[in-house]
Amino acid sequence: MNRPTRRRSFLKGASATGAGLLITTPQIAFGSQANSALTLGLIGCGNRGMYVSGIFAKHEYLKINAVCDIYDDKIAAATQKYSGAKAFKNYKDLLATSVDAVYIATPAFLHPEHVEAAIGARKHIFCEKPVGVDTAGCKRVIAAAKKADPTKRISFDFQQRYGKDYKKVHALVKSGELGGIQMVRAAWLGGGPAIKSGHASNEERIRNWFFYRELSGDIVIEQDCHNIDVVHWFVGKHPVRVAGYGGRQARQYGDIYDNIVLSYQFDDGRTFSYSANQFGANTGWSDVSETFICEKGTVNVGRKGYTVFRPKMPNEVAATTYDITQDAVNAFIDGARNGNIENFAPEAAISTLTAYMGLRSAVEGREMSWSDVWNA
Repeated sequence: MNRPTRRRSFLKGASATGAGLLITTPQIAFGSQANSALTLGLIGCGNRGMYVSGIFAKHEYLKINAVCDIYDDKIAAATQKYSGAKAFKNYKDLLATSVDAVYIATPAFLHPEHVEAAIGARKHIFCEKPVGVDTAGCKRVIAAAKKADPTKRISFDFQQRYGKDYKKVHALVKSGELGGIQMVRAAWLGGGPAIKSGHASNEERIRNWFFYRELSGDIVIEQDCHNIDVVHWFVGKHPVRVAGYGGRQARQYGDIYDNIVLSYQFDDGRTFSYSANQFGANTGWSDVSETFICEKGTVNVGRKGYTVFRPKMPNEVAATTYDITQDAVNAFIDGARNGNIENFAPEAAISTLTAYMGLRSAVEGREMSWSDVWNA
């Protein structure tokens, strides 16, 4: 897959099945900033970067000291919001500063380059998902993560892993109370981002990077990897094959799908049915959730809450009334400060590659195996 010509100028100026989280205890995390505030650099001042950095900025033990983007209007907005933050157009210059941590919110195809560089600079890292848009990018991050400073936290913004209600439901399923997971269904049926306008024509592909498969990985990687990561987390392993179809029923801009269906299978024969679309508000209905059908009950969980179904018993229903990104941000800050270190890069890469396996199947019109993707 060829990289776009602006790739190098943007912000410039393991065995897969054996991957897991690396946890370091507070006692050996000699680089901890316990009892002091973290300083953070924001790399990528677009919509998501500005929104999530705002959550970071509200934490009493964090200060945003630096911002970076290639566009003057984005830098102006960031420095206005974060008074006193030093501005950069070259992400390497920001990494050379004394900030303790970086939040990477750049286009998806640049995540491997930026994560690798931040690991080399020995920063705590909070990166937007996905890990990358293809096998090469994911393997690049896995390789870099193996060499990471064990006192530095490496997290990706798979918010469900940190959401309080998600963690509660995960503990329920793992407890065995409902028996084993027999089948999985998940979906992201809803809307997509708006098309940006008002910029120079030579900035088009980067300003609207989401809508180009080469830059975003299409909807199944850039957006739907959230659902796929939840399934990876709950089941405890990735699928080994998939058959899928994708299409464009309404979208007329860019080259990504606006709907996709995928049928995954695990090595033990269990199945995972997935569907997604970005038709938006015109349908009047949405579903963003994961459903785990177990031997003695069923769980449906999403960002708005969960329901536990048990035979001959009232349903257990709970609503989530806040953005669980807050939980992910708090876990990162508290972990980096107090030495509760995770290296989530390998696990995040496996979830991303599972999404990539689905995309490859849909694009190529054939069943795709894990080895097809891992060895690509």
